[in-house]
Formats: sequence, C-alpha cells, structure tokens
Amino acid sequence: MSRRGSGEAGQAAPLYIMMVVGLLFLALALFAVGQAGATRNGAQSAADAAALAAAQKSRDEFETDLLPHLLDPDYLDDIFNGNPLGTFNGCAEAANFAGQNGANIDGGGCGWASGGRWGFTVHVVTQESMGESILPGTENQHAKAHATAVVEPRCAFVPAQDDTAPPDDEAPPDGEPGEEGDPEPVSPGALQCDDDTWTIDPEDLNLLPDMADLFSVRLAQD
Repeated sequence: MSRRGSGEAGQAAPLYIMMVVGLLFLALALFAVGQAGATRNGAQSAADAAALAAAQKSRDEFETDLLPHLLDPDYLDDIFNGNPLGTFNGCAEAANFAGQNGANIDGGGCGWASGGRWGFTVHVVTQESMGESILPGTENQHAKAHATAVVEPRCAFVPAQDDTAPPDDEAPPDGEPGEEGDPEPVSPGALQCDDDTWTIDPEDLNLLPDMADLFSVRLAQD
C-alpha cells in the first residue's frame, strides 16, 4: 500500500506543479491587463482634464469680448439664445494640464470642437509606457486618449420692453430737433439664469456675474 501511495504522489506532483505554474501565469497576465487598463484610464483622465481646462480658459477669457457688447441686444441674443462661439484658444492651457496628469498633447493635437460648437477636442499620449510585462511589446507602448469639452450658456437673454418711443401723437414734427444732449443709455434687458435674474444696468456694467455663473463647461461627445 505504501508503494502505491508513493507512486500516486509522484505522478501527482508534476500535475500540481503545472497547475501552480498555470495559475501564476494567469495571475501575471491579469496583472498585465490591469496595468494596461490603468495606463489607459490615466490617459483618459489626462485628456478629460486637458479638454476641460481649454474650455474653461476660453470661457473665462470671453469676458473681454462680452463686456463691450452688454448694451447690444442682438449680440446678447446670439450669445445666450443662439449658438455662442468664444474667440480665445485655450489649447495652451490644455497642454499644461495634460503635463500635470502625466501626458503630452498627441499628434492629433488640440483644436476647436467639431460641429460649430464652442469647445475643444484634445488628443493626449501618456509620458510613461505601459511597462514590462509578460505581454510582448508593452514596454514601449504608450496609451492614447482624446476628449471634448464644450462651453454652454447657463442663462437666457430676455429683451427689455421697448417703451421708450413716444406715442405717435406726441412725436416731434419732422425736422424738429429733440432734446439737447446725448440720450442716456438704457438697459437692453436681463439675463435669466435658473432662479436668478440679472438686469443689465448700463450705469454699472462691471457688476457682471462671474463667467462660471453665465456659462457651464462639460465633457461632450466628439
């Protein structure tokens, strides 16, 4: 009986070793896949951060364009009720944030979002490779990702009622000058932002809300 037991144990030993080796190989393979997945996730996080940074920078700089046109109702209608388009390119900010997240701007670069939207699409590649593993070639591979972020109005422009014109029977005769002096500027209307309303005061335009209160920035599909 002891000889038979020894023989069975001797036959089982190679099988046991093969099972252990197989399990170790599977564990290493899963680790390599997880490592690659973590690298890809890092690339996507860097792309998201870079696109959001570009859009936020463009939104914040838009204040210099908006302030001179706050008394122009047609301009305000286009921006808040139509399809707003900023003019400042935030791609330098995208490169900065990509670097802070361990990535560089890829060959696809950074550019304005497609479809006439106010936003940016950013392509990045990780600075570090996926590292050595049992998967051949991964030691020189870098993860790539891209993301798009857009700027959208939080508010709607509500034009003021035009009640400044005198009734027809009180209108001055043709050719008769009106009152002397330049007319005082009037408010073009208000910006309705969720539950808040900001009436545009021509006497104090510097009370403009923060750009983050007027425009949101979010990730979007390409």
